[in-house]
Amino acid sequence: MFIYAVATDIMNNDDMEPRTVAECQRRTDWPQWKQAIQAELDSLTKRRVFGPVAPTPPNVRPVGHKWVFVRKRDENNEIVRYKARLVAQGFSQRPGIDYDETYSPVMDVITFRYLISLVVSEKLNMQLMDVVTAYLYGDLDTEIYMRVPDGLKLPESSSSRPRNTFSIRLRRSLYGLKQSGRMWYNRLSEYLIGLGYVNNELCPCVFIKKSTSGYAIIAVYVDDMNLIGTSKELFETAELLKKEFEMKDLGKTRYCLGLQIEHRKDGILVHQESYTQKVLRRFSHSDAKPSSTPMVVRSLDINKDPFRPKEDDEEILSPECSYLGAIGALLYLAQCTRPDISFAVNCLARHSTAPTRRHWTGIKDIFRYLRGTTDMGLFYPFASSGSSSIDPRNNATLVGYADAGFLSDPHKGRSQSGYVFTIGNTAISWRSRKQTLVATSTNHSELLALYEATRECVWLRAVIGHIRSTCDLAYDHDEPVVIYEDNTAVIDQAKHGYIKGDATKHISPKLFFTHEQQTLQKIEVKHIGSENNHADLFTKSLPKHSFQKHVRAIGLRRLSELP
Repeated sequence: MFIYAVATDIMNNDDMEPRTVAECQRRTDWPQWKQAIQAELDSLTKRRVFGPVAPTPPNVRPVGHKWVFVRKRDENNEIVRYKARLVAQGFSQRPGIDYDETYSPVMDVITFRYLISLVVSEKLNMQLMDVVTAYLYGDLDTEIYMRVPDGLKLPESSSSRPRNTFSIRLRRSLYGLKQSGRMWYNRLSEYLIGLGYVNNELCPCVFIKKSTSGYAIIAVYVDDMNLIGTSKELFETAELLKKEFEMKDLGKTRYCLGLQIEHRKDGILVHQESYTQKVLRRFSHSDAKPSSTPMVVRSLDINKDPFRPKEDDEEILSPECSYLGAIGALLYLAQCTRPDISFAVNCLARHSTAPTRRHWTGIKDIFRYLRGTTDMGLFYPFASSGSSSIDPRNNATLVGYADAGFLSDPHKGRSQSGYVFTIGNTAISWRSRKQTLVATSTNHSELLALYEATRECVWLRAVIGHIRSTCDLAYDHDEPVVIYEDNTAVIDQAKHGYIKGDATKHISPKLFFTHEQQTLQKIEVKHIGSENNHADLFTKSLPKHSFQKHVRAIGLRRLSELP
């Protein structure tokens, strides 16, 4: 949540938004804000959100309210519309009285990247739709009163009484209430399932419907819906949604969740150029000198390691250097479209509680690298005409790479796990993480990394199998997913399982979960040379040649490179 909050703040506050109605009135664009406020009040009236204004019942504590203003922008950072939202101050709600359950699922970015790869491999259509005031469709499961907002009149018979003695009962969920997201998801899922759409606990925000002539997939992120499928089914799905909800058809998906999606003749590029430029401006690096890698090659001498923890004679960075804000902004990039900076960001994020000038220099190295690669993103190419279903170049084939960096953090005695999964040679899932256990050997650290990769593979395999099977697309459930590993001893252990001995008796048997999955033929661990193991990118800082080789191998391309 912190990462997304920082990213949203950067995307929205490059040019500050007004915070109150009074601020709106003092601005030159007040006519646009006034129109947005009126549109919001009209929408609330249309949805019958409010009950009648009445004196607040005894023993009831009404929630407050607040106006939130934002200017919606397109992929080029151009303002497309002004938006005003009346939100309830949900922080004053009391658990067990004003709400019970609050959890509401949203589509994760890994699933979204897989769906983009599916669009490419099956040559599907993809369009974006937005639900207008989505939360207002949810029915509340508790009785909630709210203070009377400005714009609503008090009863004439009670005009002499103070305004704060009145309140309104909410008939429907309102933005800001703790349970609003859950109420909207329940309302939407009940409607779609009633129409024959299928979803699964593995990906609860992906709804699929198969027909005789094709299929439609609805990927839901709160009120943003990506429709993916064949032409006829997408048209029918859009009409069904418009019949029940007020929708905005935004056409082919080009900008969603801060991701820019470029539809090229030979594939789709997903990048964050606009967001990256905002980050660089935010931290005064828009004119920095570009560098070829995001991190310098670290010294083997722990006393010379530039990323060692704060020493006693060093000062912590002053609040003027927003170290934590920079980490949050970079993590959003690293998790969405820039796996090439994952290790560097993960390494520097460890020092968020006590950052020094050395660590800020590391942050600036990442900014310099981003300065030279602002338009870089994940490129999902159309399958070559000569590729077969078992060809690793085929866009539907899932392939994994796992690696470990032994004692990557020698100061704490911890190693680094890294893995990446690709489809059509382009990454859809990756991770760079410091291990939570102290690995006693290279073999031990590699087992930990392979265990983490296997867990991710089991979930990916299940999600992909569910989506393809429900859409009636070709998928071999008996074909194991290949995970490449560069340590032959670990591959042998994964094949034969846990054998107690002096070298292994201290290793937790759970780490041999990989062996069980290989026995069930869900995965197959194969050897690959260290120089070709693309997970190397997630476990250590690399020299320029090796770094750029792995970057291209997992599908990262610059927009300026594409035809």
